[in-house]
Amino acid sequence: MSDTIYLGNTIEAWATGIGIAVAVTLFLKVLVAFVIRRLGKFAERTKTPFDDLVVEVLKRTKFFFFVVVGIYLGSQAIVLPPKALRLLEVILILGTLFQAGLWVNAIVAFLLNRAIKREMERDGASATTLTSLGMVVRIVLWSVILLLALDNLGVNITGLVAGLGIGGVAVALALQNILGDLFASLSIALDKPFVIGDFITVDQLAGTVEHVGLKTTRIRSLSGEQLVFSNGDLLKSRVRNYKRMYERRVVFTVAVTYGTPYEKLAAIPSMLKTIVQAQPEVRFDRAHFKEYADSSLNFEIVYFVLDPDYNKYMDIQQSINLQIYRQFQEQAIKFAFPTRTLFIQNSSGGTPPATARVPGDAAGN
Repeated sequence: MSDTIYLGNTIEAWATGIGIAVAVTLFLKVLVAFVIRRLGKFAERTKTPFDDLVVEVLKRTKFFFFVVVGIYLGSQAIVLPPKALRLLEVILILGTLFQAGLWVNAIVAFLLNRAIKREMERDGASATTLTSLGMVVRIVLWSVILLLALDNLGVNITGLVAGLGIGGVAVALALQNILGDLFASLSIALDKPFVIGDFITVDQLAGTVEHVGLKTTRIRSLSGEQLVFSNGDLLKSRVRNYKRMYERRVVFTVAVTYGTPYEKLAAIPSMLKTIVQAQPEVRFDRAHFKEYADSSLNFEIVYFVLDPDYNKYMDIQQSINLQIYRQFQEQAIKFAFPTRTLFIQNSSGGTPPATARVPGDAAGN
């Protein structure tokens, strides 16, 4: 019975080949699982990243790879036609290439994630760049594997690349918006106008950068919703990056009435200077009697808050406003109120209309 010939091989030869295939497949599966389990426990007790990397790479090993290797080794125990043998060799090569791609991709992902976690603590710009470079590496990796696979299938790679060059022009025209966003993403990663964690404004919209992708950038607004911008449109807009503000320049005006005595007017700039300089983390710049306005005498004050935090700036400005109000009240200096102009028409119509300035609503007291 064992001498019976079936497809050019005895039953015994077929049984031997199948047995080798099954044994190799199960052996490789059990071996890899054992190494992952033992090495994983060892990696938990060590600080070196090498053993963690090996575990991550082995976890990416697929069962189909064990099957392909087992079938190929099992086929060595039997006699196969040249075409069938060539087919098994091609399957082995393709399976090995795909599995090698998974291993290299696991290495890239492991190293990239470690680098991003490390850089996020120091520099969000580097983390953004690493993310984009990681995507480029993956694209190049799988492109190379695809070309190697096609070459082993007998495809003329040179002719294919030339054909892709011609067809690529048409594809580029059809996908110009997508490609524009892709190149804009690379520009953001390399030029770093903003990075993850920066607070920016785009036209009238503002928020914190959460994610920079291949096509879009996502920003979390102050009101809570997520804003999504295409990378191409984003780079065409006027972007203000407040995260890179080292200090905040503040300009504000104080207006007093025309009836204020000269001596008090002359003392106001030094009074304002003393009030501003009394605040913490502030650098005073100037305080001047700026102009004669229509209904007030205006003083302009300029100072710098040495911390870019907006809430701190508002706390300082509030304290300055309260101190100005208190000292003006003590010195009997009156704030100027807004005024409006009324046109009074003479009932006879024989004379031009008269005008009069009256206090605004706030002056009604």
